[in-house]
Amino acid sequence: MKTIKIFASILIAVLFVNVAIAGKEKGKKVATLAVDTKGSKIHWLAKKVTGQHEGTIGITSGNLMVDGGKVKGGDFVIDMKSIVCTDIADEGYNKKFIGHITTGDFFEVEKFPTAAFKITKVVGADITGDLTMHGVTKSITFPAKITVTGGKATATASIPVDRTDFGVKYGSKKFFDSIGDKAIDDVFTLDITLVAGK
Repeated sequence: MKTIKIFASILIAVLFVNVAIAGKEKGKKVATLAVDTKGSKIHWLAKKVTGQHEGTIGITSGNLMVDGGKVKGGDFVIDMKSIVCTDIADEGYNKKFIGHITTGDFFEVEKFPTAAFKITKVVGADITGDLTMHGVTKSITFPAKITVTGGKATATASIPVDRTDFGVKYGSKKFFDSIGDKAIDDVFTLDITLVAGK
């Protein structure tokens, strides 16, 4: 009888410890790290039959959700009005080019001044999330390199984006068969570096 009581006491103690540990794990707080908009950057690259153009675009805000040294979620907002082309030296042509890609033929930044990305799932190195651009939201998945150290997180990724998925059809062979050497690639690339901290 005494042995049974001792065994029962041990069993209750073990259960209590396990419940306490589970409670601590369940109540573990996910850290929200604010994106450093000055330290973060986006480089874009768009190609066409006769060449390519590239430049930068700004990030206005964002957060990364970190739990146990891993990014679990997050979002960021892109300022579409901040698009800059860095490979056209002629000031007049540069201005004309930016005017073209920010108006009706392309991204209509007056109507859609921001784009946004929200993480919906993280599996290993793969990030899945909703990209909203030009008034359209699409789910995209891409690999990313993420490091979390000392309350600071850095995420880098090269993201291919098909502009036609977002209603930007100008110069696309999908919609204009006879466009020839004036065709512009449907896919452009966003090379993103996000830096976030407390």
